[in-house]
Amino acid sequence: MRSRRRSSQKVKITIITILAFVVIVAAILLLQSILREKGYLADKDEVVQADAPPANQKEPDPQGEQGASGGDQEDPQSQAGAPSQEQQLLRQTAIEDAAYLAATYDYDGAIAALNGLADAASDSEVQQLIAQYQATKDSCVPVNMEEVTHVFYHSLVVDPDRCFANQDTNPQAVGNNQWMTTISEFNKITQEMYDRGYVLVSIHDLVEVTTDENGNTVYKPAQIMLPEGKKAFVLSLDDLSYYHSYDNYGYAARLILDENGKVTNEYIDADGNLLTGAYDCVPLLDQFIEEHPDASYRGAKGIIALTGYNGILGYRTDITYQEQGDDLSKDKRKWLEEHPDFNLETERAEATKVAEAMKEAGWEFASHTWGHIRVGDSSLERIQADTQRWRENVEPLVGPTDTIIFAHGQDLGNWGAYDENNAKYQYLKGQGYSIFCNVDSNQYRTWFGNDYLRQGRRNLDGFRIYYNAIGDQDNVSDLFDATKILDPQRPPVPPLG
Repeated sequence: MRSRRRSSQKVKITIITILAFVVIVAAILLLQSILREKGYLADKDEVVQADAPPANQKEPDPQGEQGASGGDQEDPQSQAGAPSQEQQLLRQTAIEDAAYLAATYDYDGAIAALNGLADAASDSEVQQLIAQYQATKDSCVPVNMEEVTHVFYHSLVVDPDRCFANQDTNPQAVGNNQWMTTISEFNKITQEMYDRGYVLVSIHDLVEVTTDENGNTVYKPAQIMLPEGKKAFVLSLDDLSYYHSYDNYGYAARLILDENGKVTNEYIDADGNLLTGAYDCVPLLDQFIEEHPDASYRGAKGIIALTGYNGILGYRTDITYQEQGDDLSKDKRKWLEEHPDFNLETERAEATKVAEAMKEAGWEFASHTWGHIRVGDSSLERIQADTQRWRENVEPLVGPTDTIIFAHGQDLGNWGAYDENNAKYQYLKGQGYSIFCNVDSNQYRTWFGNDYLRQGRRNLDGFRIYYNAIGDQDNVSDLFDATKILDPQRPPVPPLG
């Protein structure tokens, strides 16, 4: 009995103790709640921050004075040591810019872009990228400047059915088939050359121009460094004037600027509809390099070799359209009749806008002679008159150039050094030309004169593609497999007459 009573008492005492504890805790919590409501007790989070100034208020200067910023508020992230949104954006932009520069083989530019960041030295990712670009640069090898091939095209065929029709009766269609490349063939060649490691360079990248102790200009091979396995090449486009003779044969009509200021084409289809898009080499190559920046060395594009007698880039910019003399061609008379609102200055202004956009995108311009003349067969007097016409009608629109690409593949002399007594050479050199290009079936042919550069070019046209595809020739296999390139819409190509 005594044992049970003691046990019962212990239970009662335990219960009373627990109840008392609960009552005390409840009383304390109630008191804290009342004190908070009265403002006598801070919240737990506020107690932790009690010694720090509010987030939107700068901590007072111990001397009671404002800092050098005159009391401007600071970014709270910056106060906490984290980068601000602006800093993050600058960092991301620098990383993207560096990646693009490195893709175009400008490793020094990529490293400089990253080192320009304020915290570059303490940013492990940035330092890793710098080390990566430096290692790639150190592994590059020099390009042999005498083994840089130069390829060229004319305007591309958009509609093979229209362009190549009536081969048996139409000499123009035969010429189209021999000298022109289709869009399909151009795109395939561009892709295959890229896959084989070809990198587009400017012809000016080949030359280092210096001055000797006598003040004379000296040309010597420059240095281009590319990763192992990459091969440099130069590209040019002939006759990008969209001649009247191209009308109704399925070529683009002219170059224009789209709503974003990029160069594109106008094209008139077989039903007479005016279409806008990439219908020729310039916008097609621009698009490819935008998608594959490593296809181009530091943003290089090609050389546009222009005549002037039908205007340039599809605009009727030559003075003959305005003078309308007795010697005006039948094509020009017909065009003027179809365009009674023609204004020479408007045509020139529009052509200049397109040319400026092309130069901004990396394209360069060259003379192809004003009248597409044969310089080897022409007299000095004719070359002089033709050059003057080019300077008056083309140069003001595209700017001065030091490059002349001879029409019909002709040249001023035999291969090697130009004869200093050659009057035609001396005249053109005196007119500011120092880069001279002909047509040459060799894989590559480059000559560095004392103060000029000569380079042979390879035609990638219907004739070359077709006869390589059927096995009669083998002079493009270093660039592409012609059997994979040949457009199935191309008919058999007649041999050259």
